[in-house]
Amino acid sequence: MSLKLYLLRHGETAYSRTGGYCGDLDPELTANGEKMAIAFGDAYKAIAWDSVFVSPMKRTIATATPLCKAIGMEMQFRDGLKELRYGKWEGLTNDFVKENYSDDYLRWLTEPAWNPPTGGETAVQLASRASFVVAEIQEMYPSGNVLVVSHKATIRVILCGLLGIDMGRYRDRIDVPAASLSVVQFGALGPMLKVLGDRSFMDAELRSLSGT
Repeated sequence: MSLKLYLLRHGETAYSRTGGYCGDLDPELTANGEKMAIAFGDAYKAIAWDSVFVSPMKRTIATATPLCKAIGMEMQFRDGLKELRYGKWEGLTNDFVKENYSDDYLRWLTEPAWNPPTGGETAVQLASRASFVVAEIQEMYPSGNVLVVSHKATIRVILCGLLGIDMGRYRDRIDVPAASLSVVQFGALGPMLKVLGDRSFMDAELRSLSGT
């Protein structure tokens, strides 16, 4: 048996609903976000989980809580799984950033691997810290099922690193809506993407939410 890495994005927050930039900010889940977390826990509690690694933010902890309560497992917190730091863009809308930080925004849009949001973090920096967590998991669990509960940019960057996708294209190639699950299985030939952005465990009403 090989390692299966389950990458779960946190449920809906006010920022994921509106598309505002939210990295270091620490909002709670919305009522719908809590329902998403419960739906995931109900659907996946029967899996034989070996560990659950979680970004130490309110939205990720709340997303992991229903499953962890159901299976009686403690969360393993890792700062490396936190969201991209958006610097001066934190809490702002995309339209405001485009108008007031236009030069930095265009550079970031063109090549986010090496150009950060104003005062924030590049995708390369994010990849560096997140890759340490993935390497730790691979060393600790050469086989089994491990859940990682993290954030939109972080999961996309992790997937780019594992699948050999240009880090500068993480925003253009991979979509992970709120509370969606992606699965990577590690085999003799390396990581294989088995599932991307799945939300089939939710009811139709929750799936209809955009989950930006």
